[in-house]
Amino acid sequence: MGGHLSFRTTAIAVIAYALAMAYVESAVVVYLQLALGAEVGAIFPLRPAGETGSLIAIEAGRELTTLVMIGAVGLLVGRSWLERLAWSAIVFGVWDIGYYGWLYVISGWPPSLRTPDILFLVPVPWVGPIWSPIAVSAVLVGVGLAAASTLCAGRRLAIAPWHVAAGLGGGLLVILSYTLDTGRLIEGGMPGPYPWPIFAVGILAALAAAADSLRGAQPGAQR
Repeated sequence: MGGHLSFRTTAIAVIAYALAMAYVESAVVVYLQLALGAEVGAIFPLRPAGETGSLIAIEAGRELTTLVMIGAVGLLVGRSWLERLAWSAIVFGVWDIGYYGWLYVISGWPPSLRTPDILFLVPVPWVGPIWSPIAVSAVLVGVGLAAASTLCAGRRLAIAPWHVAAGLGGGLLVILSYTLDTGRLIEGGMPGPYPWPIFAVGILAALAAAADSLRGAQPGAQR
């Protein structure tokens, strides 16, 4: 694994990469917003598509290439498809938490974890309070590290069909909680109350499936 590095060394290197990547992205966001004459974090109401022009396409491209960077690390570090997914989840989670952490250090934004933010633009704007992506990322890091450690130790995760269904279903509920306000935002409105019960059901369903799969791990490498 990773040039015969130990799990601990690999985890430290992967986390350091994700934190460095988060700093670069937070710095770019600050530079761009100041260059456009806007205050950092002054997002809502959304600027009309005609006014922003190609910036929307550029931002969407940045988001997609960030996912490529995250997936590339998982691909290079992991030995099996599941281990690669685990390392990718770790990078994503650390990067996302680090992004908001660095942004606060650099600019003082966000003022609160309840502050709404645009989380993603593909295929529509995703919006939610900052505590929600941080909660998702904390779960990804915790589950990812537990899964990677288990797999690196030569054990097999117990993955049943209901684990997959709960994980995917829970993820879709989380995405739904972020996109219910899309129409209003595109029309220039402000975010409404966040539907946190939908988010809570989704994250708990996915977490329960992951925890049960880890609990039932058995000897034997997983391909």
